[in-house]
Amino acid sequence: MKRRHIIATGAIAAASTAALGACAQQNTGPAVQTDLPQVRWKMAASWPKSLETIFGGAQTVCQRVADMTDGKFTITPYAAGEIVGGLEVMDAVQAGSVQCGHTASYYYIGKNPVLGFATAVPFGLNAQQQNAWLYHGGGLEAIHKVYADFGIINFPAGNTGTQMGGWFKREIKSLADLKGLKMRIPGLGGEVMTKLGVNVQAIPGGEVYLALERGAIDAAEWVGPYDDEKLGLNKAAPFYYYPGWWEPGATLDILVNLAAWNKLPKMYQEIFKSAAFEANANMLAQYDSLNQKALAKLIAGGTKLRPYSQDIMEQAQKVAFEMYEENASKSPDFKAIYEPWKAFRNEINQWHQVNELSFANFSFAAASPRS
Repeated sequence: MKRRHIIATGAIAAASTAALGACAQQNTGPAVQTDLPQVRWKMAASWPKSLETIFGGAQTVCQRVADMTDGKFTITPYAAGEIVGGLEVMDAVQAGSVQCGHTASYYYIGKNPVLGFATAVPFGLNAQQQNAWLYHGGGLEAIHKVYADFGIINFPAGNTGTQMGGWFKREIKSLADLKGLKMRIPGLGGEVMTKLGVNVQAIPGGEVYLALERGAIDAAEWVGPYDDEKLGLNKAAPFYYYPGWWEPGATLDILVNLAAWNKLPKMYQEIFKSAAFEANANMLAQYDSLNQKALAKLIAGGTKLRPYSQDIMEQAQKVAFEMYEENASKSPDFKAIYEPWKAFRNEINQWHQVNELSFANFSFAAASPRS
């Protein structure tokens, strides 16, 4: 019995060793480590390096791609101005000057207004809803079709959450106070502000402070407390408004030259998509963690926190949806995205009234913003 037990045990051990050896060969074999090519890409970003949270979205993608390919696929990120200006990233990707870029799609609504939906539109979707629409509501597939016309494919790679409503040199109490103001605000939100009488300016993030401080503009929006303080906007204007109704959940995109994308091995494509997904989730979590502390610091330092008045909110929403309906009536491309997006928005808002809003109204009541 004892001899038979030893023989049986030895046989099992030998079989286990052979199996482990086979697994080791499979896991470190040439199909994974050797057969894949060395790929070197450049990524242009729309952000300065000083804004490490939003520029960090670009860095996350680059770092994770390198980590998951054992350094075989590397992407070098370049800040705004190092290769191209912050508002020229899409042009550089389309031309193939760089293989990819980290940017906000709504910077390029002059090329196609539909691109606003890829980032955020006034009174649209918050971050949670935006991700639901993009990943499971047909949104990303619809935006892919638009970008394909430019030889580009896009992937969400960051979200700021609901943004703040901007910095103003003087108090804004009503619609009338907006008339004639010069304000830095991009995208479809800028178009709504124009209809409200604002003189809208398009200025890259790295240039906002100087424009506001020197009086070239009267107001400016960027992202939220953490980044806004980094840019020094609180030193250039005392009044800080909320909410950023034009960006309730702003998605940042990685744009990739489609020809370069199609040359990648399938494994590299899947790794790239996973890295972008990680950057998308991580940026939102990071902003939520940092903004709460930054806002308290700004208020303690003298920033005057103010809500937009009811008449501004109501008129802005009215103007926004009138603009969407007008664009849809003129452009089949716009209508093809807007109509299903509008239906998705209505349905998810009904659901979130039941679960999210009821909870927030009760739970958040004890944590009202300080003025």
